[in-house]
This record gives sequence, structure tokens and C-alpha cells, in this order.
Amino acid sequence: MKKWIDRWNPEDPAFWAQTGQRVARRNLLWSIVAENLGFSIWLIWSVVATRLPKVGFHYTTEQLFSLVALPGLVGSLMRFPYTFAVPRFGGRNWTIVSALLLFIPTTSLALLVTRPATPFWLMALAAATAGLGGGNFASSMANISFFYPDRKKGFALGLNAAGGNIGVSTVQLLIPIVLGLPIFSLYLGRPQGASHIYLQNAGLFWMPLIAIAAIGAARYMNNLTSARSNFKDQVVITRRKHTWVMSWLYIGTFGSFIGYSAAFPLLIKTQFPQVTMNLAFLGALVGSVARPIGGRLADRIGGARLTLWNFMAMGAATFGVIHFLHEHSFGGFLAMFLLLFVTTGVGNGSTFRMIPVIFRRENLRAAQGRGPEAEARALEAARRESAAVLGFTSAIGACGGYLIPRSFGAAIHATGSAEIALRAFLLFYVTCVALTWWFYARRSAPSSAAVPSLAEAQV
Repeated sequence: MKKWIDRWNPEDPAFWAQTGQRVARRNLLWSIVAENLGFSIWLIWSVVATRLPKVGFHYTTEQLFSLVALPGLVGSLMRFPYTFAVPRFGGRNWTIVSALLLFIPTTSLALLVTRPATPFWLMALAAATAGLGGGNFASSMANISFFYPDRKKGFALGLNAAGGNIGVSTVQLLIPIVLGLPIFSLYLGRPQGASHIYLQNAGLFWMPLIAIAAIGAARYMNNLTSARSNFKDQVVITRRKHTWVMSWLYIGTFGSFIGYSAAFPLLIKTQFPQVTMNLAFLGALVGSVARPIGGRLADRIGGARLTLWNFMAMGAATFGVIHFLHEHSFGGFLAMFLLLFVTTGVGNGSTFRMIPVIFRRENLRAAQGRGPEAEARALEAARRESAAVLGFTSAIGACGGYLIPRSFGAAIHATGSAEIALRAFLLFYVTCVALTWWFYARRSAPSSAAVPSLAEAQV
């Protein structure tokens, strides 16, 4: 199988039907596999942190929230170099490298969690390396955006993202089960406290799967010559106003998803200690499933229109979470939080669908009246810029994975409740509603992405 593909034109219907669709689907499949593992390792500490006190670690609640938050911070920072890695090294090549890097956080976790005397700074360093898994999303989305034609990008990117996002619910569902099975564990020393909890399994379980993902990417994925560009060509996106506006909105959607996913298990444990069932995985699950739905709806009715109403729904759901948390009603709290997770998923899909539309329109507008060749160059520039912006906004948005758990930890430390943090998030969603309406949803918006034009819907 060719490692590099020189001719790639997904906008050509004949090429797409004969060759492109099959190759794109194969690359999408293995991209999802690798990205799913990346998300699983990225959020692994959301589960591990809740079990540390049971095996003899004497960390404070704020320190536990810090262990949950640090992978989010590192993951958001890693997304910047990961975004630019695909055009530099190739999508296949970087998928292999990024998968192999996941051995670092899994190995360090397996070694340290069996030693209750581990100082907090060292455990925090191990938790921070899990952020390597967070970088995978940026490179994966940038890579897949090159394989699909504009008319199919919304659903393809939504499916790719959802496949990765489900890794969050996977780790939160499987790891509590795996922790009780000695068959998965090597003898790395038995921790004090609850001897039936094999916490090292949280790292060991993923190692064979990481090897499979790396081998699969090496054998079945491709690099696209047409996706190659230098750093100077990519960094131009930082001068685009819409790069920063969409980054802010993506903090509201994906930042909320990853931040709430990371904090949810520990939030339930601290606010409703009487709840013993493992229900935290449900939030990430419904949010992940909702993501491709958001992409498909945005393909049909327009990204900005859907995003505007979705942010309103996020605000309403947050208000409901605050109400039931104040009433100390777990049933209402869980229902409202699951609704909030659904809206984060829908918003993830709709905001990512907006980006190709916005940059296509901006580039075509600049080339208007300059002839077919100028328009063709504008479309090529739009594809490159869209791929770079997808990765860049995902990096900015991922900072929610740090800010939300840290906010919950600080609020609980100060007041014993997470209400103050939730009120701050509610105000943030209000700003997202205002920005979406002003820049994209109102009729006289400078770059309306509310409804795709007929041409955009057909190409």
C-alpha cells in the first residue's frame, strides 16, 4: 500500500466514487481507533483520581482535582504542535508517532499508583503526560479534513470526533471494572489500603491496544502530498479574525465537553457521596453520540443557526444543574447534566461545520472577479486554512479540560459546593450566544454561516 498519495481530488465526483471514498473511509477508521485511545488515556485520571484515597494516597480534594485538570492543560498545549505536524510529516506518519507516545503516560501511571509514598509533584507530572493523548484530536481532525470533499466534511469530521470522544466514556466505564481484575496486572507492588483495587491496571490495560493502533496506522493509513505545507503557510490563520472568534466558541462547546467529562466522576463523588453507582461515563457517552448529529444537522440547516440555539440550551441546562445541586437532588442534577452533555456534543459538531464554510466564503470573496484560476487557488487555500483552524481551535477549546476541573476544585475548596463555578460557566455561555449572533447568525453579519449556499450544499 502506498504510504504517500500524490493525486487527491475528493471534489471530483468520478474520482471520489472510484477511489477517494474507499481510501478516505479506511483512513477515517484507523484515525478513529487511534484518536479513541488518545481520548481514553487523556481522561484516564478522571477515574484514577477518585480511587487514590482508597489505596493509601493522602491528597486533598483540591489536589485530586488538580490531577484531573493537568492533562487538560497539557493536552490543549500539545494540540498546537500536533496541528502543524500533519502537513509537515504526513497524517499516517504522525498517527503512528502519536500512538506510540501514549506508552509514556500509561507506563508512568502503572508504576506510580502502587506507591502511596509518591510525592504529589511526581504524581502530577505523571498525570500531565496523559495530555499527550489530548494532542491526538488536533492532528486527527486536521488530517481527515483533507480526505473528504466539502459536502461531506460535516458528517465525516463529526464521526471522527465522536469516535474519539467516546474514548472518554470508554475509560470511565471500563477502568472501574478492570481495577478489580488481577489477571490484567503485572506484579508492580501491592498498594496499601484496599488491596483488591489493582490501580496499575488503569495503565496496563491500554498497552496492547496502543500497539494495535500503531501497527494499523502503519499498514492501512496514507499520507497526502496535497496536504503538505510549511509552518509559514499555516501560521497565517492567527491573523484571521474568525480563527479567534471560533476558538472562543469552541471553548464553550468542546471545552465544556472535555472539562465536564474530566470533572464529572469526582464532582459526583464530592457533591453526592451517597451515590455508589458508576454513572459518570453516561455524560461523555451522550455527548459523544450527539456530536455527529450536530454535524449532520449543521450540514442541513447551517452551523451558526444551530450553534446559536444550542448555546441557549447550554445556558438553560446549566441553570437546571445549579438548581438541582442547590436542592441536593441527584436525579435532577444527573438529568440536567446529561442534557448539558448532549448540548456540548451538538455544539462540537455545529461549530466544526462552521469553520470550512466561513473560510471558504472568505477566500472566495477575496478572489471574486479575478477569474477561475484565482477561485481555484482560493478554494485550495480555504482547505488548507480550514484544516489548520480546526486544529488550532481544538487546541484553544481544550483548555476547558483544565479550567473547568480547576474551577470546580477551587469552588468546592472555598464553599463546599460547585455552584459558584457553574454560575461563571453560565455567564460564559451568554457571551457565546452574543458572539455567535453578532458574527454569524444575524442577517447583516460580516460573515454569515447560518445557511449554506446552494453551491456549498452541492460541492
